[in-house]
Amino acid sequence: MTDFPTPTHIKTNGITLSVHEAGPKDGLPVLLLHGWPELARSWVNQIGPLADAGFRVIAPDMRGFGASDAPAEVSAYGIDTILADMTGLLDALGIEKAVWAGHDWGGLIVWPAALLVPERVAGVIGVNTPHLPRPPVSPMELLRMRYGDDHYFIRFQEADVPEAALEGREDGFFEFIFARPPKRIPKEMPASATHLLSRFAAFTGRDEEDIAVPADERAHYAAAYARSGFYGGINYYRNVTANWERMAGVDLNVRQPALMIGAELDPFLPPVFMDGMEKRVPDLRKHVIDGCGHWTQWEKPGELSTLMVGWLKKREADLRGA
Repeated sequence: MTDFPTPTHIKTNGITLSVHEAGPKDGLPVLLLHGWPELARSWVNQIGPLADAGFRVIAPDMRGFGASDAPAEVSAYGIDTILADMTGLLDALGIEKAVWAGHDWGGLIVWPAALLVPERVAGVIGVNTPHLPRPPVSPMELLRMRYGDDHYFIRFQEADVPEAALEGREDGFFEFIFARPPKRIPKEMPASATHLLSRFAAFTGRDEEDIAVPADERAHYAAAYARSGFYGGINYYRNVTANWERMAGVDLNVRQPALMIGAELDPFLPPVFMDGMEKRVPDLRKHVIDGCGHWTQWEKPGELSTLMVGWLKKREADLRGA
């Protein structure tokens, strides 16, 4: 594992982001966006290989996470605001376009970025999170119908409830959430698997060998969330319906080069979700990492880095000319 770059604090879109940079300033810029409940540190195993390959790496703690500012208003976490953070960050660094790479919630940002701010997106890398068609009804309604009111997306809509369930139990929460995947994914995931808050309330611990992220790294997450609280990250979920409404009428065809990396054993974002992406992303390469669950950067760091670097090198001329 490479040393994690010391952050700089960069003002953008009315807030300050904590940003980790590596690689040559004239390298093709690669913007790494993390998910929930993560941090820029989630990319620590990819930053070194990308920088060593000659790419300019930019990994921010997203607004609401880690050492970045966390506005209190729920509406401050909608997709247009998040994109303005990122384009403002590129402006502050003197960068016109970057390859946007996102895992988990980061994936739910980089695909819309290609559609809503295409002039700032040279290419897209989705890690676990595919570019899906817009559903005919709010995703919240679909999740409630399929998994019930205890699905964590639904519970996260409740003011203060998820924060109260998680805060003060940070060490246990990251032991819980960073579990290694099951040996196989069932054809239909049981509804109870999505009942995160109920499951965590009953959690009493797990063996270290069953946790994807090492204890010393989990300590960084626990300390960061003990300082910041959980409300910033949870506010992303509170904007799911607003983001779905925002995308009404938007052309969903991604015209930039794209790489989609799925994980065989991700129960929440299984590789089957990648089927049909070529209809919306014509210039697409897909790959599935065998034996990997949701925490791809930690479970298969070398394979993920190799895939990212290989695709970026192969397409670098196209991406620079985009």
